Amino acid sequence: MSDEELAKDLGLISAMTIGIGTMIGAGIFVLPGVAANAAGPIVVVSFVVVGVIAMVNALSISELGTAMPKAGGGYYYINRSLGPMFGSIAGMGDWMGLAFASAFYCIGFGQYLAVFVGLPTIAFLNPIQLGALLAGAVFVAVNYIGAKETGGLQTVIVFTLLSILTVFAVAGFFSFDYATLAGEDGLTPFGTGAILPATALVFVSFLGYAKIATVGEELKNPGRNLPIAIIGSVAIVTVIYAILVTTMLGVIPWPELSQDAPVAQAAEVAFPVSIGPIGGIAAAAAAVMTIGALLATASSANASILASARINFAMGRDKIVTDWLNEIHPNFATPYRSILVTGGLIIVFIAFLGRDIEVLAKAASVLHLIVYALMNVALIVFREAEVPEYDPDFRVPLYPITPILGALLSLGLVAFMDGVEIALSGGFVVAAVVWYFLYARDKTTQQGVLSDYIRRREEELPEEIVDAADAVAPTGDEGPTIMVAVANPRTESDLITLAGALAEHEGGRVLATHIVTVPDQTSLAAAAENRSAIDASSEELLEAAKIDAGAFDAPIETKTILSHRGIEEVFDAARTNGADTVVMGYGGAQFAGGRAEGKLEELTHDLPCDFLVLDGEELDLTDVLVPTAGGPSSDLSAEVARALRDAVGVDVSLLHIVDPGESNEAAGREFLEEWAGSHELADAELRIETGDVEERIGEIGAEYSLVVIGATERGLLSRIVRGSLAFEAIERLETPVLLAERPTPRSLRERLFGRR
Repeated sequence: MSDEELAKDLGLISAMTIGIGTMIGAGIFVLPGVAANAAGPIVVVSFVVVGVIAMVNALSISELGTAMPKAGGGYYYINRSLGPMFGSIAGMGDWMGLAFASAFYCIGFGQYLAVFVGLPTIAFLNPIQLGALLAGAVFVAVNYIGAKETGGLQTVIVFTLLSILTVFAVAGFFSFDYATLAGEDGLTPFGTGAILPATALVFVSFLGYAKIATVGEELKNPGRNLPIAIIGSVAIVTVIYAILVTTMLGVIPWPELSQDAPVAQAAEVAFPVSIGPIGGIAAAAAAVMTIGALLATASSANASILASARINFAMGRDKIVTDWLNEIHPNFATPYRSILVTGGLIIVFIAFLGRDIEVLAKAASVLHLIVYALMNVALIVFREAEVPEYDPDFRVPLYPITPILGALLSLGLVAFMDGVEIALSGGFVVAAVVWYFLYARDKTTQQGVLSDYIRRREEELPEEIVDAADAVAPTGDEGPTIMVAVANPRTESDLITLAGALAEHEGGRVLATHIVTVPDQTSLAAAAENRSAIDASSEELLEAAKIDAGAFDAPIETKTILSHRGIEEVFDAARTNGADTVVMGYGGAQFAGGRAEGKLEELTHDLPCDFLVLDGEELDLTDVLVPTAGGPSSDLSAEVARALRDAVGVDVSLLHIVDPGESNEAAGREFLEEWAGSHELADAELRIETGDVEERIGEIGAEYSLVVIGATERGLLSRIVRGSLAFEAIERLETPVLLAERPTPRSLRERLFGRR
């Protein structure tokens, strides 16, 4: 089957529980005892400080996520903004960081499972590692099945967990003793200087919020739901940590708090006091908290595996790693190969590093802090470069202070990590850079906004900066992507012919997309589950496209997309796949007065790329007429004519219509000769005609096998009221017509009333 997009089947609650489920796990059930023994009661402040740092970063991630709700999250933003070298660092760092974190959470699960069940020792694996491996295998399988199952399971786990912790917090409130909290040496037995090292230690507790962005491509209504889920999960978890850690330290003196099962230990003390000295209550409470710990660490591992696989998927899509990882499962619609590779790494980490849980936790933290810092820098680059397609629904307050502060706080916290973890993480960063230069640089074509920004201003910037940008720029060159939106078997061959000629002429590739429109009454998930007929029709249509493209010296890829929308999905697919030109049939375009876009789309956005829209069937290319009066879209018409001339061998004629009069005809010929020369069409037949433009195009166009017309620059309202040359010419001509339009920036006034 052809490549496909990830289905949008995660709601707000599922997305928020991905964040909460990741953060609430080991942060409460494993780390409080370890952190308290390092900092004393003031460790509560450490958890709050981490929450503040996380909230600053969450604001930036929310803006980036609503601007680009794509699989891969932080990697995707950094790769698009800073370029593929930094994208390699971010992708490998985030991927490895999540794999380390997943292994850490699985080890936490194994600690509680080994106590609860009593597992054996097998070979070099202790009972904890064996339990961790079982957990890792289960959650890899769950993610393999699909995001909907993952999100639904995550929701159940998190709400059950929050219920258990709420009961514990109430019981702890009645058992709380400030004297126990303060202890003999006060709140800061190791001094206030212990706050930041403890902050670095517990940072792994807050890794979940950014992972919501990694599933942004599968999130319903990301413009609204993504910032609510990210910011909301950070706020909720920060409050939970502050309350529960304070409760634990007010029930059991910090030197005595268990480093393995602090919540279960605190429950044994808290519940008999609040409920009464009834036999078995303490043991039952400890057992319930152990179940809660299993749920918490399981939810953390589950969410991390989900997010890490999506990052791997995104890197494969951008050719940072092999595109083999892009394969979507035909039944589950998940990147199953990516999930299996990530699961393999997690199992290796559990088996060989599982006896030293701190190394797993801190290595995960350092790698994530580097990625967070780069994300804040990426946001600044997007803003300062004024990228037209960067249009987030949410914007960070106090720009640029917020992203600058986020970058500084993230990198500053790395300084409080241990040297071993910093060295280990630094090794992964170096490995990512080496991987980029040895493998990815000559395969990826993504330049990055920063690189484009530097090149546009190379005369204004120091030479060292320009040279540095050139030194790390990707060298992969696939040429332009010509995307074909195929829908009708009768026009498929003609569209592929046009696209193949363009791709061969420009040294590019053809991307044939079949957008299957699903009724609004049918969910995309339901359509995907009952897709046998869809698969058959798409296979047949796209296989025909591959056969037709074989006539040209250009590679072809295929993709099927399920959507509730038609032309809007073509726009989205063009942006998502980096299309340089879209070729489609007139019947599916739903024109707004001669432009290949809907009226609402025209008022709010520019075209994502060049558009070629064909009206006509049974295209028999022998000669082509290109009417021109100048302008960006006629430039595109000339490019099409050159491609057809060189790839198919058609004869090209250029037409320029003027008012009657010798002087007008002479000026028209001079214009046309100059225009032909500047567009490499000097060998074309030049025709200077007089009369009404629309009538003459209709009369002369009937003599040719194809007429290529550039779309007008008249605005939406003016074209609706006064009509459009391109639109009326298409309606009138029996000869096949190709409408060509090149995007140009337009103000709202120009969109409504046209250029003066």
